[in-house]
Amino acid sequence: MVFESLAEKLQNTLGKLKGKGKLSEKDVKNAMREVKLALLEADVNFKVVKNFINTVKERSIGQEVMESLTPGQQVIKIVNEELTKLMGESESKIEFAPNPPTVIMMCGLQGAGKTTTSGKLGALLKKKGKRPLLVACDVYRPAAIKQLQVVGDKVDIPVFAMGNKQSPVDIAKAALEHGKKHGNDLIIIDTAGRLHIDENLMEELQNIKSEVNPNEILLVLDAMTGQDAVNVAETFDNKLGINGVVLTKLDGDARGGAALSIRAVTDKPIKFVGLGEKLDQLEPFHPDRMASRILGMGDVLSLIEKAQASIDDKKARELEKKLRNQEFTFEDFLDQLEQMKNMGPLSQILEMIPGMGSKQLKNLNVDDKELVKIESIIQSMTKAERVNPNIIDGSRRKRIAKGSGNKIQDVNRLLKQFKETKKMMKKFSGLEKSMKKKGKFNFPMFK
Repeated sequence: MVFESLAEKLQNTLGKLKGKGKLSEKDVKNAMREVKLALLEADVNFKVVKNFINTVKERSIGQEVMESLTPGQQVIKIVNEELTKLMGESESKIEFAPNPPTVIMMCGLQGAGKTTTSGKLGALLKKKGKRPLLVACDVYRPAAIKQLQVVGDKVDIPVFAMGNKQSPVDIAKAALEHGKKHGNDLIIIDTAGRLHIDENLMEELQNIKSEVNPNEILLVLDAMTGQDAVNVAETFDNKLGINGVVLTKLDGDARGGAALSIRAVTDKPIKFVGLGEKLDQLEPFHPDRMASRILGMGDVLSLIEKAQASIDDKKARELEKKLRNQEFTFEDFLDQLEQMKNMGPLSQILEMIPGMGSKQLKNLNVDDKELVKIESIIQSMTKAERVNPNIIDGSRRKRIAKGSGNKIQDVNRLLKQFKETKKMMKKFSGLEKSMKKKGKFNFPMFK
């Protein structure tokens, strides 16, 4: 889970307040002490923590909370609002040039994931109708140009490269002209990084900036480095003037110090976050949604957006019809699994559901390997078996188990679950018909 340890501590602390009918000033102060410790342990900047706690405490012991019917919930609401404010209040979007092409310059230290992020960003904006061009300006790191070309091939985006003998400034200038000639309305420049900040790196980036005049300078930072990431952001902003930050490896960051500190320390927004290694796992950063997820309130909007992007509308309507008529087969099940996998890891999907806080997710065995196992079992069935599972006798079960590399018990379990699901759908469908006849309500899922 994103921010797992921080989320768990905050949810536990604030959960204690929720059940109280009345809150004293002492209750609030004790809770804020725990929140303060949780934030400091999460490697959030000390000054940021101090200001955050003072603001929440001041608002929480005010009249609106103490005289409220549900003071605990009011405090949680205040924490949610202040967390959102801390991370930037609302989504910060890319500023596209009124006259294309828009030039985005990617910068950062080595190892933060700059090259992969350049490809991810190109793929994300390509889906929104842009025609991106990736530019290989890292002429120092071995195989950096090749890496960008491989990434470009995977996301079907052209890569402009001139080898490692030309200067990065000349490459950037030539790429801009190339993009204009070939109708690319978005130029993403992948620049060189270093293992640490030095004058040569900054001078080169400043020279590229002055030559191509980028619309956006995005700093790519590894979220798992915590306060180091914030210090790097400060230095890059002072030397170069960045427009925003892309936080990578946020899915592996159980603490959250960088995400909660960057905006307050640098006054620069987090524009995108990387939530996995796959090239489609880059998302716009929504402070309000992230605050809700940290506090276990879910993130329904992101869940809906993921579903809309991943699930075929026509197939969904066909599936609804099949469910109504009890014609759902393992072929349909396999298709649904594929679409579900496109939405991302199960743990990330579940944490978007309201009420599925860190405590519930901890007790729930969320394992994407189970989906792979189910998929392998279904794929080991013949087409006739998928359409009509009733023909799967003992010998067929043995063959399916062997072919999928699973146990016969796994095959039996899946067949039993499938049968029970069909029975349940039949009951719902029958109940809906009965309600319609009596002139009562309809179930929304069967409309």
